[in-house]
Amino acid sequence: MHGILPLWKPRGLTSHDCVIKIRKMFQTKKVGHTGTLDPDVEGVLPICIGKATKIVPFLTNTKKVYVAKLKLGAATDTEDASGEIVEEKVVNVMPLQKEIEEVCLQFIGEIKQTPPMYSAVKVKGKKLYEYARENQYVERPVRTVSIEEISLLSPPDNKEHTISFRVVCSKGTYIRTLCVDIGKALGYPAHMVSLVREATGAFSNKNAVTFATIEEAILNQRTANILYPLQFGLTHLDIWNVDQEVAQKVLYGQKLPCNVQFKTDPFVVVHNNCVLAIYEVYDKQTGYVKPVRVFSR
Repeated sequence: MHGILPLWKPRGLTSHDCVIKIRKMFQTKKVGHTGTLDPDVEGVLPICIGKATKIVPFLTNTKKVYVAKLKLGAATDTEDASGEIVEEKVVNVMPLQKEIEEVCLQFIGEIKQTPPMYSAVKVKGKKLYEYARENQYVERPVRTVSIEEISLLSPPDNKEHTISFRVVCSKGTYIRTLCVDIGKALGYPAHMVSLVREATGAFSNKNAVTFATIEEAILNQRTANILYPLQFGLTHLDIWNVDQEVAQKVLYGQKLPCNVQFKTDPFVVVHNNCVLAIYEVYDKQTGYVKPVRVFSR
């Protein structure tokens, strides 16, 4: 059983919980998820099964689409609604939609983020949330992430003091932190109220499946209908189509001469519509490429 399962993760489960459930359902240990979603977050979580686990790092490194809601007037220690309030400020007058849109424009492009203390980012081999639970202070690493788009989904809610928006961003972007930073730019403490991941790479809410759908497919022996091939998880990478002679060398894991200019590095090597490997430019020998992952046929 090999392929990518575009799971719609429900609220209340961790990404690891989902992996454990899928292992039991498909009766295999070779299962991996492609990017952590917090328990309170629902949305698209591609799960790799069998040989597809080899592409987990490449599928993780894809563009994400989220729908989020932030609330002005209160900041929490977790930066979301589950935490304890650490700062408050009365919102007497809600910012106008135009003002909010202008502030959101400040976050388009590459920005710096400091990840929340309650996150899985590791510092000295230990996750930040572990330090937080032990009330230990640790300096958090500043990250550079990329925001491609932020758009308001509706006028700001003057009664609840909330702002709903859609964001297209790079991997590693903390939407909780983005909510806090947007709030600061508007002059208020803020936190994230809700979050849904609508898409990651080529997978979206349009092709995602629930656990109920998976159970039904397994019962009717139709799991092939819900599993996507490796190629579907690599659509963001360039393709190098090779002939039979080169394909054989690829399967042996050889470095190869190549004069093709690729827009992405790494890139996918394909023969007869079959993914053979993932290669990258060999920095030690000009004009050559080397294997990163090789898939047996």
